[in-house]
Amino acid sequence: MNAKTRAKCKRAKKSEGPVSRGLAAKAAMRRAARKAQLAQDRLRAAIDVLPEGVVFLDPEGSYILWNQRYSEIYRNSADLFKVGARLRDTLRIGVERGDYPEAAGREEAWMADRLARLAQPVAPHEQRLADGRTILIEERKLADGSTIGLRVDVTELKKKEEGFRLLFENNPLPMFLYDAATRMIRDANEAARRHYGYEPHEIVGCDVGVLFEGAAPHGDFDGAWRHRKADGSTIETTLFTREMELDGARAVLMAAIDVTERRRAEQRLFHMARHDALTGLPNRVQFRERLEELLSYRRPFSILLFDLDEFKAVNDTLGHSMGDRLLQEAATRISSSIRSEDMAARLGGDEFVVIRPGAANENAISAQVERVTSALKRPFDLDGHKINIGASAGAACAPRDGDECDLLLKHADLALYAAKAQGRGVFRFFEPEMDALLQARRKLENDLRAAVQNGALHVHYQPLVDLASGRTCGFEALLRWNHPERGMISPAEFVPIAEDTGLIGPIGHMVLRRACEDAARWPDDVKIAVNLSPVQFKHGDVLHSVVQALAASGLAPHRLELEITEALLMERSEKILSALNGVRALGVGLSMDDFGTGYSSLSYLRAFPFTKIKIDQSFVRELRASADAQAIVRAILGLGESLGLTVLAEGVEHADDVTYLKLMGCQEAQGFHFGRAEPAATWFPDVQHAPAPELAPLPDSAPPRRARRGGA
Repeated sequence: MNAKTRAKCKRAKKSEGPVSRGLAAKAAMRRAARKAQLAQDRLRAAIDVLPEGVVFLDPEGSYILWNQRYSEIYRNSADLFKVGARLRDTLRIGVERGDYPEAAGREEAWMADRLARLAQPVAPHEQRLADGRTILIEERKLADGSTIGLRVDVTELKKKEEGFRLLFENNPLPMFLYDAATRMIRDANEAARRHYGYEPHEIVGCDVGVLFEGAAPHGDFDGAWRHRKADGSTIETTLFTREMELDGARAVLMAAIDVTERRRAEQRLFHMARHDALTGLPNRVQFRERLEELLSYRRPFSILLFDLDEFKAVNDTLGHSMGDRLLQEAATRISSSIRSEDMAARLGGDEFVVIRPGAANENAISAQVERVTSALKRPFDLDGHKINIGASAGAACAPRDGDECDLLLKHADLALYAAKAQGRGVFRFFEPEMDALLQARRKLENDLRAAVQNGALHVHYQPLVDLASGRTCGFEALLRWNHPERGMISPAEFVPIAEDTGLIGPIGHMVLRRACEDAARWPDDVKIAVNLSPVQFKHGDVLHSVVQALAASGLAPHRLELEITEALLMERSEKILSALNGVRALGVGLSMDDFGTGYSSLSYLRAFPFTKIKIDQSFVRELRASADAQAIVRAILGLGESLGLTVLAEGVEHADDVTYLKLMGCQEAQGFHFGRAEPAATWFPDVQHAPAPELAPLPDSAPPRRARRGGA
């Protein structure tokens, strides 16, 4: 400061008096008050944004400052909050108003306890308000004796805790609470105590490892565990855990689901999914798994397929229950006839398979097949029934005959098919020519499908003759196929293909419609006979087809005869019997074809509503030379007379046959002697025949398959 400035300041001081000094003091006080107010406003603003209620009390317990949340929490008493008002007074007024229901009936004690907590804060405590809310109070003394208090509305938290307690105690699942820090079980619900067999004192306070089989686990408990029950037994459980805050401490909630029975059920289901229910052998699923395993190892092995001979006859004569027992015994014999490293499986029906690891030593394989088939040839004694069967077999060897599961099984199946074609008890290895035969059959199937679609199948008619008058009394409708390359193909060759592929349905429907429409234009005393395949009854609605054919053609029902074979009747199913009875109810005749060749023909005549029987041509052809054939024909004729059935002789080729049959009393006959099967126009040249009926939809193409037979 220079001399001029110092002089100026000196003159200013000399001019100050008492008044001016007083004004300056007041100004300083105002500035200090404004600063204090500003500080208080800033403090209020700061505490007003806090989610908790905040209150400041002076050493005498009077209000200094509180935030908005504090007023909201104590909204019933907010009108009492004033700077300088004492907390004890607001509490007393609140008690008188009933703001604190927990004080009811013990007002003085409640007040004394509350003021003691205020004077010497120790730990947070709760306070219940009249509207049901719960307030958590935490207070702390400052150095000058003043108090700062926090208020938190924990109503929702308390509801959650109460809800948890309710869920915990009443939960049907065993549940435990344990302390994450000490690993001690804090609590167990009633379901846990009951399921595990522990008394409360035996589990609460114990290390959580008491539940676990073996060493106590560490880390995450979630997942599968074996738990020890109070009686020492163990159960399999799936645990679900969740960390949570409970009563101010970190706890872990553990829910235990006992999956012991489920695991056992899963094991049973797993076993059932991979084993045959009837025999207990591995099934097709496990068989394929083993094949895939061996193929992945690139090790040689063989597949041996066995098909029981004469099994169908057992089912038909003794019933499916006895057939099932036979399959069980056969499975036991097969299993005991193979090596320990081999695997026997049942693929279905009466078909079994053996997987034989090792090189394709045909002598060793043939010897093993012989052991199995010899075991199956030994008589089976089931409930006093001596049953004799055998088995045919086919084999394919990997990698010689294929390196894929399906290809090997196909080749083994072809070998078995070839074996059965040679007769019973035959064994064949796969040969490439067998596949060529399969391809030829597939080509024939495709050609047959095209023939059906293009209308290349035709219906011819062979006359049925009344022997007494010599007149033609009817015709049998017979299917003919003139192949563009092979010429006429026998129905014995293509009908089985049609049955295997599902083509027999639309073909049979077409023949029935064609025959009825043609016959409707013939004389009224001429009948028409139509053969029906057993497959049509099993997979189609024969009665509906007959009704449609009769309605579309206008043919009288009594002029139609349906010819069926014994193969259809063996099942004696309700569906087949219902269809046959329905046909007879229409007035349509039923004829049993090839009578005398089956072992149950007589019983079928009693069980089904036949109107005619046809003597098989094998007896007629031997009629002149065989006394046995004559006796059989006489017996059939006598049976037909006693049952009131018309009897027709098939395969009549000579005039002498006609003479014999007339003398024996046979009513009708058919055969080359009377005429071969010819188009309708040959027999009725003056009749205008109807166009071919509309073709029914064809089934999807399917590869030819060997017919499967068997029981369960």
